[in-house]
Amino acid sequence: MSPVLVAASAYGADLVRRVGHTDLVHVVAAAGAAGFEIRRELFDGPEDLPALRALLDQHKLYSVYSAPFELFRADGKFDREQIALAMEEAEELGARYLKVSLGYFSAASDLQSLLRFVSQAPVEVLLENDQTPQGGRLEPIVSFLSLCTGNGYAFGMTFDMGNWRWNGVEPELAARTLAPYIRYVHCKGVRDDKGKLKAVPLQAQDSDWQQLIAHFPKGILRAIEFPLVGSDLEEVTRRYVAMLAAV
Repeated sequence: MSPVLVAASAYGADLVRRVGHTDLVHVVAAAGAAGFEIRRELFDGPEDLPALRALLDQHKLYSVYSAPFELFRADGKFDREQIALAMEEAEELGARYLKVSLGYFSAASDLQSLLRFVSQAPVEVLLENDQTPQGGRLEPIVSFLSLCTGNGYAFGMTFDMGNWRWNGVEPELAARTLAPYIRYVHCKGVRDDKGKLKAVPLQAQDSDWQQLIAHFPKGILRAIEFPLVGSDLEEVTRRYVAMLAAV
């Protein structure tokens, strides 16, 4: 069975902001998940990260820390201030990974500043393809990862199988192209609802998402990042954890 995390966003922004991440830890643990993805954008005020870490440890869950920050600012420079803040918080949380997005990377960006930072960081940074034009297209991501490799740093990636759709990228092509870099997979389906794309649950009988995961190392870490809705959140979570763990 493969390790499955639950992204806090799967429970909906309103619920997470209302009850807090801590109230959902027991649901994630009881559902049989291996970990919990903590979402910085869903904090409702200052978060006691050491206390959250202790609770996760108590339930034998590990964490990924997701921060809505970009590596490179609009001027193309490495956003050291924001990334350093997120790194400090990820370390407090005891996270396995810090997940951020690319931002405005170009050939003129100061890659060496970033590489010096991540090579000395206490938590490994993973790049996620997001839904923005600057961070969700295949070509800039491939260029960035290739340059990192050429400079002696193996930058890993969170592969969000649904986000590619927002930039018209074929997920199968992205999976084949990026397979060597993938450390973590965000799992979700996407549906066009009256011209607007929205995340939807994956289905066991749908082979497309299973074929995407097959491009990556066996047993790769994966997370539920589609809506988990129902009167019994523990049961709903358990069902999808079991489905993803079996692939």
